[in-house]
Amino acid sequence: MTTRRSFLGRTTAVGVMAGLAASPAAAEAGSGAPPSAPAVRRGRAHDAIVAVNRGMRSHYAALKSDLIAQLSPVLVVQNDARGGRFTLVHDGTQESLHPVGEVFELAKSVSHVPLGVFSIIAPHLSDRIPNVPGADRIDAHDLAMVAFKDTATTDWITPLRQYADTLATARRQLDQAGIPPEMVVSCAQVLDGALSFIEVSTAGRSFDIRSFEDFSSSVYAGIRTNMRYAAEAQIAGVQGILRKWRTRIGEEAWQDLYTVVLSQWATSELNQNSIIIRPCMNPAKVATHLIDLPAAEPLSDPVFVALDNLARIVQDNIAAELVFPSDRAAADALKGPKDLLADEILDQLGAAAYSAPAGAGRGVCPVIRRGSAPQQGGTAHDL
Repeated sequence: MTTRRSFLGRTTAVGVMAGLAASPAAAEAGSGAPPSAPAVRRGRAHDAIVAVNRGMRSHYAALKSDLIAQLSPVLVVQNDARGGRFTLVHDGTQESLHPVGEVFELAKSVSHVPLGVFSIIAPHLSDRIPNVPGADRIDAHDLAMVAFKDTATTDWITPLRQYADTLATARRQLDQAGIPPEMVVSCAQVLDGALSFIEVSTAGRSFDIRSFEDFSSSVYAGIRTNMRYAAEAQIAGVQGILRKWRTRIGEEAWQDLYTVVLSQWATSELNQNSIIIRPCMNPAKVATHLIDLPAAEPLSDPVFVALDNLARIVQDNIAAELVFPSDRAAADALKGPKDLLADEILDQLGAAAYSAPAGAGRGVCPVIRRGSAPQQGGTAHDL
């Protein structure tokens, strides 16, 4: 179960809704013409009706703000380069730490080398897709967006050589890093492969998709080894802190544990920490109490963001059953990530409009007009 993408806090709700609630009379007055009596009455009616929603948002935000202080126990996980910052919120106290061993961070760091090289050269790639494995999986428009610089320019050489200096420094010190011998070998394979690609590319002042794929393919075995070590370190670290905290707060409290995992969109589905945490929670509640919450960028106050979203989820869980006691579908929509208007809009547009196969109806935006026939899979509604 996830939460909705965004919502207004107490202060923000009042300010934003006040701006959105400009009446028709005010708009007419702003045009320079004196408002007519009907326009004034319409504007007053508009303001009076919109005030109902402003009042709801104000009280809703107040409830959410008060509820945040009541939430317990809560596990907040902020995914990061060290395997995740874990915070336990329980009975008004908080404890935060990084439980995953440093092998995770080192393995991931070296495994990201091909992405580091790619990030430097990508703008200078040709937008022509060569005959390489997986060529049919490269979207031509995506490639054109990424390869936005002239292929003849060579301003990639200096940053690539600077990155090579960073890689070479790490390569020289692998033996002193305290990592397993097998991982020393796998990291050396990745670093040596990258240094060789950079040397050849900068000397020849040229590269292309094919040469980069040859390099990335050559180091993949080393990356897979690093991934195995990273996964082992993460599982051991996360399971270890969960056992410790479970013993501390007691079995009864643990059965009601909420978990909010904050991540970027790219890792929000089957997130590694969510996978490890799931079997450690109460199986009867994990579907509703384990919440993956994508965030666009790292957050300055992840614990507050997690609790703020969780408070909305918790109060919506109760509100849904009481506000829509006779409509389970509407109640489920209020509880979860589906918008309340989703089913009605799908009915009016037709479900086929949402699930049309790629290439079908290109350039066509289906519209339901008054009295029109229903779309396939939908029902005509009077708009």
